[in-house]
Amino acid sequence: MKKDSKDSVKQIRPGAFSESVTGEEDPGASVDLVQPPPMQPGDEAPPGVPGTGETVCRLCGGSGRGKGGETCPECGGTGKVNVGVGGG
Repeated sequence: MKKDSKDSVKQIRPGAFSESVTGEEDPGASVDLVQPPPMQPGDEAPPGVPGTGETVCRLCGGSGRGKGGETCPECGGTGKVNVGVGGG
Protein backbone atom coordinates (compact mmCIF):
# COMPACT_ATOMS: atom_id res chain seq x y z
CA MET A 1 0.00 0.00 0.00
CA LYS A 2 1.12 3.47 -0.79
CA LYS A 3 1.39 5.82 2.17
CA ASP A 4 0.66 9.51 1.71
CA SER A 5 2.45 12.06 3.78
CA LYS A 6 -0.88 13.80 4.42
CA ASP A 7 -3.69 12.44 6.51
CA SER A 8 -6.89 11.59 4.69
CA VAL A 9 -8.83 13.60 7.28
CA LYS A 10 -8.68 17.35 6.92
CA GLN A 11 -7.83 19.33 9.98
CA ILE A 12 -10.74 21.15 11.54
CA ARG A 13 -9.98 24.62 12.74
CA PRO A 14 -10.57 25.34 16.44
CA GLY A 15 -14.00 26.77 17.18
CA ALA A 16 -15.52 25.52 13.92
CA PHE A 17 -18.45 23.91 15.69
CA SER A 18 -19.32 26.98 17.76
CA GLU A 19 -20.68 28.73 14.69
CA SER A 20 -24.14 28.09 13.30
CA VAL A 21 -24.46 27.03 9.70
CA THR A 22 -27.90 28.62 9.40
CA GLY A 23 -26.76 31.97 10.73
CA GLU A 24 -28.42 31.75 14.13
CA GLU A 25 -26.73 33.82 16.76
CA ASP A 26 -27.10 31.09 19.39
CA PRO A 27 -28.10 27.66 18.04
CA GLY A 28 -29.08 26.45 21.52
CA ALA A 29 -31.45 29.36 22.08
CA SER A 30 -34.26 27.65 20.18
CA VAL A 31 -34.62 24.95 22.85
CA ASP A 32 -37.88 25.43 24.76
CA LEU A 33 -37.70 24.66 28.45
CA VAL A 34 -40.94 23.23 29.76
CA GLN A 35 -42.13 24.83 32.97
CA PRO A 36 -43.77 22.44 35.45
CA PRO A 37 -47.33 23.23 36.45
CA PRO A 38 -47.60 25.31 39.61
CA MET A 39 -47.92 23.46 42.90
CA GLN A 40 -51.23 23.46 44.75
CA PRO A 41 -51.35 23.83 48.55
CA GLY A 42 -52.04 20.08 48.95
CA ASP A 43 -49.04 19.04 46.84
CA GLU A 44 -46.05 17.63 48.71
CA ALA A 45 -43.76 18.10 45.67
CA PRO A 46 -43.94 19.52 42.15
CA PRO A 47 -45.44 17.16 39.53
CA GLY A 48 -42.87 14.96 37.79
CA VAL A 49 -40.43 14.72 40.71
CA PRO A 50 -39.11 11.15 41.06
CA GLY A 51 -40.70 9.32 43.99
CA THR A 52 -43.98 11.22 43.74
CA GLY A 53 -47.32 10.57 42.12
CA GLU A 54 -50.80 11.90 41.69
CA THR A 55 -53.58 10.87 44.08
CA VAL A 56 -57.10 11.94 44.95
CA CYS A 57 -57.30 15.11 47.04
CA ARG A 58 -58.00 14.21 50.67
CA LEU A 59 -60.03 17.37 51.35
CA CYS A 60 -62.55 17.20 48.49
CA GLY A 61 -62.36 13.47 47.75
CA GLY A 62 -61.54 14.16 44.11
CA SER A 63 -64.54 16.37 43.32
CA GLY A 64 -62.50 19.57 43.12
CA ARG A 65 -65.16 21.38 45.17
CA GLY A 66 -65.19 22.52 48.79
CA LYS A 67 -68.10 22.44 51.27
CA GLY A 68 -69.97 25.42 49.83
CA GLY A 69 -69.41 24.40 46.19
CA GLU A 70 -66.39 26.66 45.82
CA THR A 71 -63.11 25.50 44.33
CA CYS A 72 -61.22 23.21 46.70
CA PRO A 73 -58.37 25.14 48.36
CA GLU A 74 -56.12 22.06 48.56
CA CYS A 75 -56.13 20.90 44.92
CA GLY A 76 -57.18 24.10 43.17
CA GLY A 77 -60.23 22.36 41.70
CA THR A 78 -58.40 19.51 39.97
CA GLY A 79 -59.38 16.86 42.52
CA LYS A 80 -55.77 15.61 42.50
CA VAL A 81 -52.63 16.32 44.52
CA ASN A 82 -49.02 15.22 44.04
CA VAL A 83 -47.62 13.27 47.00
CA GLY A 84 -44.63 11.15 47.91
CA VAL A 85 -44.98 7.46 47.10
CA GLY A 86 -43.06 4.40 48.12
CA GLY A 87 -41.60 3.26 51.37
CA GLY A 88 -38.54 4.12 53.16
